[in-house]
Amino acid sequence: MTEEDKAYVHWLYQAVGMGNRGLLRGLEEIGTPREIYQMAVSGNLKEKVSKRYHNKITHVSESAADYDVQGEYERMRAQGIGMVSMAEETFPERLKDIPDPPCVLYYAGRLPSPKCKTVALIGARDCTEYGRYMAGRFGTELAKANVQVISGMARGIDGIGQQAALRAGGYSMGVLGCGVDICYPRENKELYETLVQQGGICSEYPPGIGPRAILFPPRNRIISGLADAVLVIEAKDKSGTLITVDMALEQGREVYALPGRATDPLSSGCNRLIRQGAGLVSAPGELLQELLADYHAEETGCQQKLSLLSEEQQKIVRLMDINPQSAEMLQQKYGEAYHRHLPYPQLLHELLQLCADGEVKQMGGSYFARCPKW
Repeated sequence: MTEEDKAYVHWLYQAVGMGNRGLLRGLEEIGTPREIYQMAVSGNLKEKVSKRYHNKITHVSESAADYDVQGEYERMRAQGIGMVSMAEETFPERLKDIPDPPCVLYYAGRLPSPKCKTVALIGARDCTEYGRYMAGRFGTELAKANVQVISGMARGIDGIGQQAALRAGGYSMGVLGCGVDICYPRENKELYETLVQQGGICSEYPPGIGPRAILFPPRNRIISGLADAVLVIEAKDKSGTLITVDMALEQGREVYALPGRATDPLSSGCNRLIRQGAGLVSAPGELLQELLADYHAEETGCQQKLSLLSEEQQKIVRLMDINPQSAEMLQQKYGEAYHRHLPYPQLLHELLQLCADGEVKQMGGSYFARCPKW
């Protein structure tokens, strides 16, 4: 398909409008997009389609001069936006196999490589500190193993996992519920720009289409469709995340979930998925062993950094996690773990030094937590 042919595909996709994939496929029996355009301009199209769809299509092409087919396409390309249709070899192969594939995919940056494994990393927008930590950890380790990360660029788990993958030098693609020329949510502008430079963003909606609630559920099938497997980090029992899971199961994708505390509402969805048969993964290595037959865990940067600390500091850090603990509690745990009393002033000194080194953060008063390393 030439760029000139694609310009007519772009015109037809805008003319027909969103949500009319069935009509687009039906129009293939009438002729190519270029032929349909010529019929719309000449008035012959009314004999081929219903009055309703004839009006929709001819609305943008009452005369050849009203719509500059090539000019509009070139203006879109000048913005760095590409377009690929199902008729092209470069259309993502994984998407061709799903029950309701998009006819057209608009994108900026690069499309995912068909040669690399791909994981959809999804979860709650209003995530916990535990969710933030695990999303970052999985995003980092997947990227290091050359596994591509797909998500919706939403705030919370989606964006955190994608940011971590990009920081680790990996590839990530954001699937949007609006045109690719629009950053949504706006707070993820930095992530949006990094994705364009280092990974990619895509949408089945033409440029200029703003975000609307009705557009997000359909885009979820693309998130799962582009992936070999779907990983849920945190989710409530009823959430948009589980819509993606339903679509993934319909598409025959593997679904994995991170377990959480039974009393935590944001873990209830994950725990239920595991109960229903989703794969349980508690660490990136477990997921990578499922995906990559030749995967062997290596020493992480976090472990390497830990070895640079003093022996006393290493002992303290091993007692900590991302949940805040009081210095008094750490002193007690230190005595129980190492059978030696650590004076409180010395413990505080070591904790403050660890804060200065970026290993630990003070959470108000004498409460401390380990910093996420991703």
